[in-house]
Amino acid sequence: MRSDQHKFHGLLHSAELVESALREQLAPLGILPRQARVLEALSRTGPVSQTDLASAFGVTSASMSTMTDRLLAAGYITRTIDPTSRRQNVLDLTDSGRTLLDGINEAWSAVDDTIRAVLGRESATFFSLARRLRDGLGGTVPGAKTARAPTRTSD
Repeated sequence: MRSDQHKFHGLLHSAELVESALREQLAPLGILPRQARVLEALSRTGPVSQTDLASAFGVTSASMSTMTDRLLAAGYITRTIDPTSRRQNVLDLTDSGRTLLDGINEAWSAVDDTIRAVLGRESATFFSLARRLRDGLGGTVPGAKTARAPTRTSD
């Protein structure tokens, strides 16, 4: 079978390369892309139950627990028992986690810049289509004001 027979192959391969570039940018901070996404989501949501955050990311509670355990150990987040429902944990950023967000945003900006350099004028269309694809496949932005991730035409 030819590797270019399926049109999504280029997207899949590109996504792997973009994630690799992001890992490289985040390496000096000592965190991984998914951990960075959790921290960024917490910056938008404020304190949130671990269950709700897992649901927003479309992962199991166990998977979210693994990600948050590492962030807890590093001192970037806190986990407390929800006073209104003692069966749930509430996650929140620490001052260290808030400080780390500056580095995360720089890393993401560097990857955005790489994509813009490769795609040139077409990058705005690419970013818009990527959001449309995410939204169409049921993806959401944790902490967004609406349940559905916002669709913008420019970036």
